[in-house]
Amino acid sequence: MPLHPLTALTAACCAAVMTTAAGSWPFSVGVALAAVLLAARAGVAARVLGAGTVILGPLFLSLLVLHGFFFPEGDTVLAQWGPARMTAEGLNFALELASRTAACVLLLLLFSFTVNVPDLTTALAARRLPPQFSFVLASTLTLVPAMAARLARIRHAQEARGLVVRRGLLSRLAAARLQAVPLVLGMVEDAGLRAQALDARGFGAPGPRTSYRQLEDPPGQRIFRAAALLLAAAAVLLRLITAWPAGVPS
Repeated sequence: MPLHPLTALTAACCAAVMTTAAGSWPFSVGVALAAVLLAARAGVAARVLGAGTVILGPLFLSLLVLHGFFFPEGDTVLAQWGPARMTAEGLNFALELASRTAACVLLLLLFSFTVNVPDLTTALAARRLPPQFSFVLASTLTLVPAMAARLARIRHAQEARGLVVRRGLLSRLAAARLQAVPLVLGMVEDAGLRAQALDARGFGAPGPRTSYRQLEDPPGQRIFRAAALLLAAAAVLLRLITAWPAGVPS
């Protein structure tokens, strides 16, 4: 039986919340590996890993530089180059942040690449949520795949016109700038065209709405969503209790 869109959304969000509350890099790595295995089972592992690399690569590098080499509370110095000190405490802190962020990003990418957007919009509309909220959420979920496909078309078009990307960093940065400008302009133009089309069809008009799509929501999945929300809330509460300084009155 396929997962209801709200079940998949609840599972991804609650897993991300519990991963953040746990604050343990082995747990975060396990969650990230589980997300990759689920993506491979769904046949979207290459897309999830590709988008995750683009998102997480610069973040990992910045975490390594900021915390691995300039961690003010680091005492165990592993190597030193002038003002930059590689400390064990800084590397451990960077690893914790990187693994936690990677787990959350991979979970949300897995959901965005596997969810059926029309079914999700129907499920949200059935919960009496505003149509604007459904449209914004659906557009956000399709943003990463749409950007990746558009960027590939822009790169192929520019290479056909003679763009050569060399191995040097400056050449890659110049090519990225040339590709980013038409990408952003195209996304802005698409958003404007969609907004006009939706307004012309009364998308923002008040009043009752009729849905032509019917989704089955099994009782077992509703119970799972309630249990996942309770577990996420309990994880956050436990984290707050354990992080509360001893001897400080509440």
